[in-house]
Amino acid sequence: MIYREAGDFKTTYQADNQTFPLRLDRMGYYAILAVAFLVIPFVISDYWATSVMVPFLIYAIAALGLNILVGYAGQVSLGTGGFMAVGAYATYKLTTMFPDVSILIHVIVSGLVTALVGMLFGLPSLRIKGFYLAVATLAAQFFLIWLFNKVPWFYNYSASGQITMPERTVLGQIVTGPATPAWAKYLVCLTFAVALAWLARNLTRGTIGRKWMAIRDMDIAAEIIGVNPLTAKLTAFGVSSFLIGIAGALFFSIYLGAAEASEAFGINKSFLVLFMVIIGGLGSIFGSFAGAAFMVLLPVFLKNVLSGSLGWPTDLAAHIELMIVGALIVFFLIVEPHGLARLWRLTKEKLRLWPFPH
Repeated sequence: MIYREAGDFKTTYQADNQTFPLRLDRMGYYAILAVAFLVIPFVISDYWATSVMVPFLIYAIAALGLNILVGYAGQVSLGTGGFMAVGAYATYKLTTMFPDVSILIHVIVSGLVTALVGMLFGLPSLRIKGFYLAVATLAAQFFLIWLFNKVPWFYNYSASGQITMPERTVLGQIVTGPATPAWAKYLVCLTFAVALAWLARNLTRGTIGRKWMAIRDMDIAAEIIGVNPLTAKLTAFGVSSFLIGIAGALFFSIYLGAAEASEAFGINKSFLVLFMVIIGGLGSIFGSFAGAAFMVLLPVFLKNVLSGSLGWPTDLAAHIELMIVGALIVFFLIVEPHGLARLWRLTKEKLRLWPFPH
């Protein structure tokens, strides 16, 4: 049979509690990583890197960060775009102030800067929750975008108000700027995505993750049994903002190359990442990647079909694309509120029992 656990025995608690307990799952995971690192970089084109792979990986990191806050810790946030802007502008300032330091270090430090900003705006979560917390994070979104637009220091007093990423190298290979090859952009984003997914998976399975989920399920009961709401909520905001900040830094430095705060990191960006989390599945690492893939691949597919195959005008195709994406979001929320991760989990359970009734 295709998907079975017969003969797959565990002799230790650690082996039984691993992320992929079935041997077939582990083999599939390692095969995907091997293809991602050893095959795709040699065959990827500029179109696939720019339109599909690089945005998918960056949005997956952003969705992963938001999922930690919303899915695991139960704290509503509508300020994802603003926190991505913090990561982008921090990277720009660090790169221009310290040109001799590796861009990879700048990206990580930008994530730490965003974590501090996220924890600052996460302080209201200690007193408010639900709709009021959503409004507070929405206020953070508008405040941060206003700040980056109105304070010239953030964009180095440029006349256009736009920030442009200078050319930087890693191990002698150009990774930012218009001369960057497709495979280099892809590998940088892939490395960050895999490393951060590993970090998020271990955090959510450990003591910190259990505290987050206790606060999410019932904060009063969690406090009674010894969970400190202050540290639990602020660490959730900090880790979430760290991942989102790195996503914003990569989005600006690797993907866009040049950006303006209100256009690249507006409120639409916050809702886009939130839709990825909802469609992919709350409280799921896999769901973050599945939701990002859905929201990146579907518009590309519809654009190629409507404008490329059917020959529709570009503006009409764009409006139809928005209508289809919106309808599919509503459909998923009605049919499976727990997202694509739940569908994938049910499919695997049925395969493990097939052909017997479930």
